[in-house]
Amino acid sequence: MIATEDIVNYCNQRTKLQEIKDFPGAFNGLQIQNSGTISKIGASVDAGLVPFQNAISKGIDYIITHHGLFWSPPLPITGPAYQKVKLCLDHNLAVYGSHLPLDCHPEIGNNAILAQKLGLVPTSSFLPYEGVDIGLITKNTQSRKDLSNRLESLFSKGINSMEFGTEKPSTIAILTGSGQSAVDKILDAGTDTLITGELKQHHFNLAQELKLNLYACGHYATETFGVDALALEVAEKFDLPYEFIPSECML
Repeated sequence: MIATEDIVNYCNQRTKLQEIKDFPGAFNGLQIQNSGTISKIGASVDAGLVPFQNAISKGIDYIITHHGLFWSPPLPITGPAYQKVKLCLDHNLAVYGSHLPLDCHPEIGNNAILAQKLGLVPTSSFLPYEGVDIGLITKNTQSRKDLSNRLESLFSKGINSMEFGTEKPSTIAILTGSGQSAVDKILDAGTDTLITGELKQHHFNLAQELKLNLYACGHYATETFGVDALALEVAEKFDLPYEFIPSECML
């Protein structure tokens, strides 16, 4: 058994919790405490009722999530919100959330790990939010076709490709999750190619008009990397068992 406080402190320091501002209401850090000790680590992209149920069934009592419980002003603890909180309290499940800190982290962040898996070398960053860039710029030496093939291999549930830019981009922007805020910013960042998770229909028109390469690989799928990396680190450091809790989410 390891003290919950020790694990929370490690997560806070590793993700630079105090240095990275997040969207209002995100409340990164410990979101539900437990009795004070941890025996098994888990991770899931979303703080959902089903991931919690699956975690509990596997004996997990500390789960790291990317999309935490809180994203808006306080709401009544009724319906699904009540079910989730009660489930965690009844089964001693501590919940830790880390959103933007686990997108932009240079080592265990979603962007950085995705770049590594694609053979892309980070060179700089873009898309500032509250003084911290949350997007990554990388150096590329492969053709657009090879890049697309690697993405399709990595994201087996499918990707959406909009290829109207250069056939061999020298630089590529990465922003996991929702890429809507990045599409009209990548040209100023020195590239016409963006790998992201989720886009809207009108971005197809923008890709044509601005001559961009846009790859939407799934919001969920592109954000599995960071929580998995952090949770695995925690498990190894504190010599605890670890299990990732997957979801069937296709979006």
